[in-house]
Amino acid sequence: MMLAEATLRLEVLPASRLSRLSGQGSVLGGVCFSHPARPLDGAGLPLLAVDMSLPAGEEAICEVWHCAEPLTSGRHGPIRYRQGDTLLYGCMSLDEAVPDDARAPLQAATEAAYQAIFELLEARGYRTVLRVWNYFPAINRESHAMERYRQFNIGRQDAFLSHGRSVVDNVPAACALGSAGGGLQIAFLAARVNVVGVENPRQLSAYHYPSQYGPRSPTFSRAGLVRLGGRDMLFISGTASIVGHQTLHHGDVAAQTRECLHNIAAIVAEANRQAPAAGFRLDQFAYTVYVRRPEDLATVRREMAQFIGAPVSVVFLQADVCRAELLVEVEASGGHAIGSGQADIPTADMPCRSTSA
Repeated sequence: MMLAEATLRLEVLPASRLSRLSGQGSVLGGVCFSHPARPLDGAGLPLLAVDMSLPAGEEAICEVWHCAEPLTSGRHGPIRYRQGDTLLYGCMSLDEAVPDDARAPLQAATEAAYQAIFELLEARGYRTVLRVWNYFPAINRESHAMERYRQFNIGRQDAFLSHGRSVVDNVPAACALGSAGGGLQIAFLAARVNVVGVENPRQLSAYHYPSQYGPRSPTFSRAGLVRLGGRDMLFISGTASIVGHQTLHHGDVAAQTRECLHNIAAIVAEANRQAPAAGFRLDQFAYTVYVRRPEDLATVRREMAQFIGAPVSVVFLQADVCRAELLVEVEASGGHAIGSGQADIPTADMPCRSTSA
């Protein structure tokens, strides 16, 4: 089968401008952030409304993916999705209902969510999950005798295993962040083409983490490398101040930010090794940055500006990170087009503006 042009474009825009997307057939779907989460006027598009704070004084922001191929919309159980010949974007929100068995509610909800994802992709003929975004409240809180992030990891891995999917090597790029409220919310991007998992030589692969981080290892790759529409694209998972498997720079947000960016640079170098023609560069990526403490925002902005040294697209959000001692997490994507409407990180040592400025 001849696949249509599948080049992606990421547009970052204020939620107040979301209604203008209703007539755009290129929209795959996206995520909008505000505190509290606000109802979305997206004309039935798969758009996720996440309860997550932005820097003070900034309005709700949306990250919206566009695709050049013809698209149609659908629904599968809790999932709203939009698909073309090559790509499918879906999202869902699930409550944490108490299950009939001994599983924790978040574990059960996570397993059900990923079961639904795999059932949809198998029914629609999509080979791989390229990228997953996971959000749920109180990620570091202990309940049912276990931290909630660890409950999430058990439910996710159980779904992978029950569908005969590998839990090592070519697993999707992903992030998992603590939202300010709501239930379990997941967005994902899937493809009918092969995706190559990229690991970071500075880090132990997350799926090989020792048992001190929970009874099940996290099921994600450090990045996903894919060729779409004749272009190499890279989706970098949420990346933190971890070397090997250990957290570095406890309590020092500036050093943690620099370590995050050293890790991202190492992932980019490894992706360029695997796809030499790609020529990925840090200053050509779009970034989403999650900061645990609002008072650390100015420091994180400054460190990013100094490290990257050129204007880039960036969204700053306040969120809890998967380990309680981690103060910042950075995710990135590149190789795709970055739509208009974003502000940039300036190169000087002045306070950086976010994309909604």
